Amino acid sequence: MAAVVVLFAVELVIGWPSLSSALSQLTAPHPGWLLAALAAELMAMGAYARMQHTLLRSAGLRIRKRRSLALAYAAHSLNETLPGGPAFSTSFNFQQMRRFGATPAIASWTIALSGILSTTALAVVTAVGALAASGTAQWYGIAGLAAVIVLLVVGARRISNDPTLVDPAARVVLAQLNRLRRRARDHGLDSVREFVGQLGAARLTARHGLIAAIGAVLNWALDAACLWLCIRAVSDEPINATQVLLAFCAGMAAGTVTIVPGGLGIIDSALILGLISGGITTSTAIAAVILYRIISFGFIIGIGWISWLIMRRRHRLYEMTATSGT
Repeated sequence: MAAVVVLFAVELVIGWPSLSSALSQLTAPHPGWLLAALAAELMAMGAYARMQHTLLRSAGLRIRKRRSLALAYAAHSLNETLPGGPAFSTSFNFQQMRRFGATPAIASWTIALSGILSTTALAVVTAVGALAASGTAQWYGIAGLAAVIVLLVVGARRISNDPTLVDPAARVVLAQLNRLRRRARDHGLDSVREFVGQLGAARLTARHGLIAAIGAVLNWALDAACLWLCIRAVSDEPINATQVLLAFCAGMAAGTVTIVPGGLGIIDSALILGLISGGITTSTAIAAVILYRIISFGFIIGIGWISWLIMRRRHRLYEMTATSGT
């Protein structure tokens, strides 16, 4: 702890001129650019919610868009603020989709495909930024992710049409588990077949797939636009949009390998270093990233927790009504 305190003290002394300049820029951001940044982040969340809503509709579920939007905000807040957030977010997503009427298989399929689509979309946005910067995009990575999506969809359809295809693998796994549990070797095989059979409702058409993919790309693109607008809000200096996009992608990639809630410190450092390497002054980079994180982390997370509380309250009221009715 003493070493950390000393480290922060040294960094504060060395970086105080840039930090004080950044704080002065944050005191009076341009209101027009600030409102535009807020709008971009709200639309980014709307695009993600539309992606999940489309995947659920492809499985035959009819859900109001506002319920999908509330779920997207609440799950995002759990993911970003809790230690081990992805586990809580996935569990919450699964529970809510089950309440929407999704079968366990469809809920699992939607969550898995959403994650793969989002990862692929970030890779696409990064590739576009690399090409715009006269770099070389690693298309084999994008092609691999796209192949995973195709295999997931085709495999789900084929297995749902013939659930017995999973019998060999299921028997091997169940045999080991049941041996530890001291049960019959095939115990649970019928449940596995029933779960797999539920995937028959997952009919992702080309139209639904295209809409979901566009939503995933727009989610990242609008999030990057929010960062660019934050820079415009705190400074009038020239900005290279391509460098901002690459800095954004680097920051988001850094955030995927951290266990710190919200990637605090990791994402911020990557964004600031990326912007500085792109030619933006240190004070402007710090001010812009702070403003961006206030919007994307503070403001959006706040809406998410409010959504979570409302959803929890409604569920409790529903349970109380159902209990009193019986």
